[in-house]
Amino acid sequence: MKRLSRKHGEILASRTLAITAEAKRLKESGEDVVTFASGEPDFDAPQAVQQAAIERIREGGIGYTAAAGIPKLREAVSRKFARDNQLEYELDDIVVSSGAKQCLYNALQVLCEPGDEVLIPRPYWVSYPEMVKAAGATPVFIDLHKGAAGIEADALSAAITERTKALILNTPNNPSGRVFTKAELEAIGKVVEEQDLYVLSDEIYEHLIYEGRHISFASLSKALKARTITINGVSKAYAMTGWRIGYAGAPQPIASRMAALQSHSTSNPNTIAQHAALAALESGSDAVENMRQAFDERRKVMLDVLGDVEALEWQVPKGAFYLFVDIGAFRSHPRFAKADEYSTAFAADLLQRERIAAIPGVAFGCDDYLRLSYATSLERVQVGMDRFTHYIEKLEKK
Repeated sequence: MKRLSRKHGEILASRTLAITAEAKRLKESGEDVVTFASGEPDFDAPQAVQQAAIERIREGGIGYTAAAGIPKLREAVSRKFARDNQLEYELDDIVVSSGAKQCLYNALQVLCEPGDEVLIPRPYWVSYPEMVKAAGATPVFIDLHKGAAGIEADALSAAITERTKALILNTPNNPSGRVFTKAELEAIGKVVEEQDLYVLSDEIYEHLIYEGRHISFASLSKALKARTITINGVSKAYAMTGWRIGYAGAPQPIASRMAALQSHSTSNPNTIAQHAALAALESGSDAVENMRQAFDERRKVMLDVLGDVEALEWQVPKGAFYLFVDIGAFRSHPRFAKADEYSTAFAADLLQRERIAAIPGVAFGCDDYLRLSYATSLERVQVGMDRFTHYIEKLEKK
């Protein structure tokens, strides 16, 4: 038989799947598993969103739409960018896709060629490197102390070569919860302009901030807006992960190519979900704030419990719904000394011994870390953190 294409041969399956699959198996067998692995809100979509979907089904008109999304939704996205981000985008600058992930994928496909390099700071969302490779480019990682998610201008400059095409920014950050300050973004912007780079600004957790405020990279100047693809969606803020609606604002030449590519791959995003997303953007702010407050309460509980655990270190998450914990103190423990991937072995052991599902940091480029999600009820957060501290105490005794 003829060989398979080498183009995607090096793309890895998501490292989060093994732990979540085992956690699911244990749950189905009747085990009491606390899930700190989830990357999605544990809330229902707002009532206005659900009602809009039901009404659209009843009224009909759920056939194909324009590949880039229905005009009314793109207009709502344009108003959202202006209202929340101080960004002016025309209708043709906006592309609605099947999730923010597809926006990122499309953008990388139209920007990159074989031989290009794309800068990715660690820790990074698990799919960034694989999407870069799928576009034929090479991911280049910016290593920072203790897995911090901010980018220092010097570290950014040092990583740039003549092949560097773009930089991926993610604020608020998954997995660390870091929120970039205006000063940090301006320092990055100066390097971006000097080195003539594109920027993919992933802002999907924009509305889930507990300390500080969100600043869109493209809003810093007209020059930066002209080289930035701003990516967002309704999944996290409106608890609409399965509805699969993301959107991007980009310079028109880039947006038109993204729309053209999409027209030959998925075509339009789900029509019903587009109308539901329109309702979310127009009337979902109260539900977003209620959810944000609930996440903040859970975040504080996690931080309070960990404050008494001297063996662990972490960066206080100011956004998203994750806590990225440094577990490096136990790397030499007999249970993990021979493991190829320390954090994977740690997460597997934690699941088997305490029935806690968490994501190993190696999935985000930091093998000394563990990601704990507080996208679960306050009661389960408290139960899980009691188990987690019990587990750490046992490790300390060896």
